[in-house]
Amino acid sequence: MTPPPSLDAFQRDFAAALLGEPGSPAAEALAAQPGFAVYRNTVLRGLIDALAANYPTVQALVGAEWFDAAAGRFARACLPREGSLAAYGAGFANFLEGLPSAAALPYLGGVARLDRAWTEAHLAADAPVLEAAALAALEPAAVLGAVLVPHPAARWIGATELPVFTIWRRHREGAPLDDALEGQGEAALLARPAQAVAWQAIEPAAATFLDACARGMPFGDVAEAADGIDRWLATLVRAGAFTRLETRHP
Repeated sequence: MTPPPSLDAFQRDFAAALLGEPGSPAAEALAAQPGFAVYRNTVLRGLIDALAANYPTVQALVGAEWFDAAAGRFARACLPREGSLAAYGAGFANFLEGLPSAAALPYLGGVARLDRAWTEAHLAADAPVLEAAALAALEPAAVLGAVLVPHPAARWIGATELPVFTIWRRHREGAPLDDALEGQGEAALLARPAQAVAWQAIEPAAATFLDACARGMPFGDVAEAADGIDRWLATLVRAGAFTRLETRHP
């Protein structure tokens, strides 16, 4: 009696049949099953719909037909790794930037990253928000030696060469799209201080500062090099960018 295939082998064969790329007798047998083509199309349609839900601004910019074609190519190359599709689509921005048909839309990858940032902020774990009063109550020496820990739901995008955030924000907010765009890049912060994800433009130096905080660098080490920190630090705190001030011991 032929031993049954291992789970890994079955999953590989099933994925190959699902993608229409049967390369083994087992995969070809699966693909030949009655109704398997219907199942394959249903699965692919579900993945495309999940990408459309997770990247609504991208779809709005390019239209449903173009989006479906691009999403179908992505889905065939990147099957989901978990049952829930709520976070499906990591890597879609890089995929779009390498897509020849998107070459005329240089802002599309950046818009996709903002859509992804919104999804990650929405799905992130709940955590307390660092209050400005708690920060102000500390002795200066304590603040300088501590780390501002970014909130689990905080996501930020560093400065881009194109006004990607304005394009994304206008679509998300239903704002007029015919206003002139500034020919400069922007940085942006998405956070969830309450129940809903909020977004705002931030200075590029603020995004660099958040990068340093995420790497665990003490406030005193990064504050001096943070251009204009007196202008925007309070804005980051009010927006819910941080969850706590943490002292790091050697």
